[in-house]
Amino acid sequence: MFIKQIDKNELLKPLQAVVGIVERKQPLPILSNVLIKKSKEGIAFISTDLEIQIKSQCKIELDGEEKSITISAKKLQEILRAIPDNSMVSLDDQENRLLVKANKSRFSLQTLPAQDFPMLADQLIDATKIKIEQKVLRRLLSSVQYAMAQQDIRYYLNGVLLVIEGTSIKLIATDGHRLAYINEELKESHPKKEVILSRKTVNELLKLLTDTEEIVQLELAEKQVRISFADVVLTSKVIDGKFPDYNRVIPTHTNHLTLDRIVILQALQRAAILSNEKFRGVRLLLTEKNLRIISSNSEQEEAQEDIENDYQGLPLDIGFNVTYLLDGINNINTQNITLSFGDQNSSLLITIPEKADYKYVVMPMRI
Repeated sequence: MFIKQIDKNELLKPLQAVVGIVERKQPLPILSNVLIKKSKEGIAFISTDLEIQIKSQCKIELDGEEKSITISAKKLQEILRAIPDNSMVSLDDQENRLLVKANKSRFSLQTLPAQDFPMLADQLIDATKIKIEQKVLRRLLSSVQYAMAQQDIRYYLNGVLLVIEGTSIKLIATDGHRLAYINEELKESHPKKEVILSRKTVNELLKLLTDTEEIVQLELAEKQVRISFADVVLTSKVIDGKFPDYNRVIPTHTNHLTLDRIVILQALQRAAILSNEKFRGVRLLLTEKNLRIISSNSEQEEAQEDIENDYQGLPLDIGFNVTYLLDGINNINTQNITLSFGDQNSSLLITIPEKADYKYVVMPMRI
């Protein structure tokens, strides 16, 4: 008997933490499986796609010898989800099979040898170790993740640059059309370290991190990172490449406009309804004490929004992708934001008044 009796949620919770990186169709069948390790400390679930490895632990006292098996991660998850709450589950390993029993249900699943499961080799030589609260790391990742490239041939853009320098941690993401930057002060000073976290790593962390004050330990090395929190350990290769010089991209403009964040957000959302579905462009017409937002589409339909303000600078007519503007403004949670402009060929800088820790840059577009 692999596991005699256990509450189904004791198995489901750690399984769900690791199943996100598992794909049903894999070049190696065992990569569709989860490795389940039974020991005196409890049950460990491990999944990998050869780039990322996630381990989640269920600390519970178990009888019997230490054993390991691999089984289809998605099938086991679906079975456990379908079993009623508060049900007790038993797992019985037989030749190349795992028998899952709960109440009057029986499921016989195929297993693959645990010794064939490909574990990521440890490459954390001379790793820099940082401690940070879960809610802080989650907020930092959320503040920039939308600006990551999706499938750019410049592979180093398909992720987030994480920079440790002295007492600051900086996260930067760009897809070449916009750039998001955020900075946070750490309690301790560290030597400078830069790594590029992959898009998949960032997305998994955002699923797993919670808004708590529990501590996360980051171990950052040249080829690998390890992030440990609660009962989860995520190990990932880093993207090898030279990230663009973000300091050169962030402009220093002199024309500033401070607006209520919700007012500009809702105006842009309304204008976006009639923007061109392919190019998503809106024009910003800035004159003394007024910001006019104009959108139109190929059906000659047009939307116009006027926002009164205290702008005193030079008049400006400039176009932007409205989706990019909405992404940045949606991910700020302050009452006011500041828009800083150059000329009609210059990028827009969105910041938070009196706080220099967040910057969002959007390149203009011709409309």
